Amino acid sequence: MAHITAIQVKNSPKALGPYSQAIKVTQAQEMLFISGQLPIVPKTGELVTEPTEATKQCMQNLAAILNEAGMDFSNVVETIILLKDIADFPVVNTAYASFLSEPYPARATFQAGALPKDAVVEIKMTAVK
Repeated sequence: MAHITAIQVKNSPKALGPYSQAIKVTQAQEMLFISGQLPIVPKTGELVTEPTEATKQCMQNLAAILNEAGMDFSNVVETIILLKDIADFPVVNTAYASFLSEPYPARATFQAGALPKDAVVEIKMTAVK
């Protein structure tokens, strides 16, 4: 199994949320690149539009993919979050954090001009094992 270490240095700004400044991976045997997941309920095809619940649905969709690959959120080393509106960042950040534990993955969050299906959030991840 890969050894995942968070890198936190004093000569760079402290992380502002549930993410690490960097993640160092050694001895990785498998890598999983997960495409961006929209907040779509698999059983119904419904698009979740409330930002907190939409984030939780994205994370549940990601968890299902990780599980199929024999992994979980502890294997995630990088996350990219795309938002329809950056004003949703605080609630998205809180919902996202509820699925993770330290060391948190490296992360970037952006406001996108538009997302597929006019979604409020899309999340993609990279995991190692």
